[in-house]
Amino acid sequence: MQKTVNILNKRAKFDYEILEKYTAGIVLAGSEIKSIRLGKASIAESFCEFHNHELFVINSTIEEYAYSRSFGHSAKSERKLLLNKKELRSLEKSIQNKGLTIIPLRLFTNEKGIAKLDIGLCRGKKNYDKRESMKERDTKRDLDRIKKEFK
Repeated sequence: MQKTVNILNKRAKFDYEILEKYTAGIVLAGSEIKSIRLGKASIAESFCEFHNHELFVINSTIEEYAYSRSFGHSAKSERKLLLNKKELRSLEKSIQNKGLTIIPLRLFTNEKGIAKLDIGLCRGKKNYDKRESMKERDTKRDLDRIKKEFK
């Protein structure tokens, strides 16, 4: 149908320890899905919150579609996420724990062209955890470089 869109939140894996992952649908307007299909969206600074037992993604940016009418959508509005009732209850119960939050990890379109959002139940990393992950990444890069030289 179309090319798939894959918009990542690169800081999420560095700043947070991901405990669980879920895939949620998003309630969007027509011009919003067109902008996402063009790749004009960002979830870098976004997070998720509960309002009246419903999950919303906040602070995600979807630019206005260039060819829409003048009364398109606002770029940083709250967007409702669609999950099963069982998953919503589980997430709502688990974020009652201190230090846990829900962070969007990836915004993508599936094979039918429908926008989906991968969200993760996360715990923030400390500075020493971040240094450890940077050290692991550097050693992996060095090992890959050495393996490449021997081939």
